[in-house]
Amino acid sequence: MKNCEYQQIDPQREEPRRPRRKWEVFPGKNRFYCDGRIIVARQGGVLPLTLGLILVTCGLFFVFDCPFLVKHLTSCIPFIGGGLFVFVVITLLQTSFTDPGILPRATPDEAAEIEKQIDTTGNSSYRPPPRTKEVVINQQVVKLKYCFTCKMFRPPRTSHCSLCDNCVERFDHHCPWVGNCVGKRNYRFFYTFIVSLSFLTAFIFGCVTTHLSLRAQGGKGLVFALQESPVELVICFFSVWSILGLSGFHTYLVASNLTTNEDIKGSWSGKGGEDVTNPYSHKNIFINCCAVLCGPMPPSLIDRRGFLPSDESVQTASVDIELPTQATKSEINVVGGSSQLAFGLQESPSPIPAPLNSHQTRSSA
Repeated sequence: MKNCEYQQIDPQREEPRRPRRKWEVFPGKNRFYCDGRIIVARQGGVLPLTLGLILVTCGLFFVFDCPFLVKHLTSCIPFIGGGLFVFVVITLLQTSFTDPGILPRATPDEAAEIEKQIDTTGNSSYRPPPRTKEVVINQQVVKLKYCFTCKMFRPPRTSHCSLCDNCVERFDHHCPWVGNCVGKRNYRFFYTFIVSLSFLTAFIFGCVTTHLSLRAQGGKGLVFALQESPVELVICFFSVWSILGLSGFHTYLVASNLTTNEDIKGSWSGKGGEDVTNPYSHKNIFINCCAVLCGPMPPSLIDRRGFLPSDESVQTASVDIELPTQATKSEINVVGGSSQLAFGLQESPSPIPAPLNSHQTRSSA
């Protein structure tokens, strides 16, 4: 019988794992693209509808209205419309794909320490009333609420978005039309988007109206003129008022250094009979506008493209390592039994005799 060589397989040995980035294990309800460079809400909202309305309206305008207006008025109209269209799309994508100012959640050690201080009953399902801290900002007392999801006290003007499941710094609102939260890092893009969209909508509405009036004066009548460009006229008529109103509302917020969340809740309006003032306002419209729109771009705090530490990578991979180990052991038993059957070793092997000592050797001789 040929000699068979057996080599033991190390169940712990495996191929080196690819380093994982932090966006791959991000706890919030977000989606990441381009290796974490683009972040959007998991619920995209009606962002495709927003893009579709802009593209369809501008496409109909450039196809049906621009040729007539270039011929009878000026050749600058398509350049103005094209510039506004490109600016609107760029600011929309910047608003949708930019981190709005998400704050990282507390580390497990920090969360455990805070939970021990809060939950004194020893019951993990028990939640005490929300705890608050008070800080003074410009001689105004501001309360900081504790976030049970992120395990931390929220900084001033921070709120937890229930749709994205993140605490967002200087939270304004969650806008389904852009498919993202609007906060500290992308509010300037959102404001420029709605203002430029107001200019684009008003420009198209004015051009379509001019087109209809010129065709009606040509003797063909208003009914024939309406058949030339009915879709964009209806879209612009119903959207221009809402967009202009939204732009005016956010212009008021920028001039007052307020957020939509603060204005809706009446945080600094004194509705409760308290003598409160907005501690973040500089008492000057120009300075408020510069502070909100022209300040330096704050960095992203979640470091979504950073690599996970090696210890965390081992912890996340521990389950994957244990399961193959058990399977390998069972496979070894099965292979051992089958090899015995193959070589005709069905009977149990006889015990190996102990080595004979010198006395037994002489007596046997």
